[in-house]
Amino acid sequence: MGKMVKQKLLFIGDSITDTGRNRNNPESLGKGYVALIAKALADRGDSENYQLINRGISGNKIHDIAERWHADCVALEPDVVTLLIGINDTWHNVGDKAIFATEQSAEQFEMHYRHLLASLRKKSDARIILMEPFVFPYPEDRKTWRADLDPKQVIVKRLAEEFDAEWIGLDAYLNAIGAVEGYETLSNDGVHPTKKGHLLISDAWLKQFEEGSKK
Repeated sequence: MGKMVKQKLLFIGDSITDTGRNRNNPESLGKGYVALIAKALADRGDSENYQLINRGISGNKIHDIAERWHADCVALEPDVVTLLIGINDTWHNVGDKAIFATEQSAEQFEMHYRHLLASLRKKSDARIILMEPFVFPYPEDRKTWRADLDPKQVIVKRLAEEFDAEWIGLDAYLNAIGAVEGYETLSNDGVHPTKKGHLLISDAWLKQFEEGSKK
C-alpha cells in the first residue's frame, strides 16, 4: 500500500487564529481553536489523515490577508481553507467617523474578500470554510461596534453563497451561549475567546467539517 496523502487543513486569520503560535515553526498551531481541532482529530485516531497549518497573524485586517494570501494560502496547496477575518477591520475603525460603519468601509472589505476567494477558486478546488467574525456585547461599548461589523457579516455570508463556500455563523452561535452562561466566560474583551470560547469554535468547525464532507 502506498503512503496515504494527508489532507491539508489550512487556517488563516487574525489573533483569534494565531493564538501565540511560534512563527519560526511552520507546524506550530498556537493554543486556540486550531490546536483544539488537532486534538479532537487525534483523539478519534484521525491524526495521520490530516496536516493542520496555522497561518493566523495577530492584528491582521482583510488587506493584510490579501497581501499574504498567495504565500500563506494558495501556494501551500491546501485541501481545505478556513478563513476568519473582519473584527480588526471594525476595531480599527472605532472612533473614526470618516470610515466607521460607512458604506465605503463595507465595500472595501467586500472587494478584498471577493478578490481572495476568486484567486483561490481560480487556482484550487479546495473546500472553503468561511467563519463569521463576531463580537460580544461585553464590555458595554462593544455594542456600538455592531453598526460596523453587521454589514461585514452579511458580506461574508453572501460571498460564501456566491463562491460555493461553506459558512459558519459563529456570531449568533457564540452570543446565544454567552447570553445564557455569561459573555465573560467566552471572552474577556468582547473579541478574543477564552479557552471555553475557543472550544466552542472548534466544536462548530468540526461539525461543519463533517457535514460538508458528506456532500
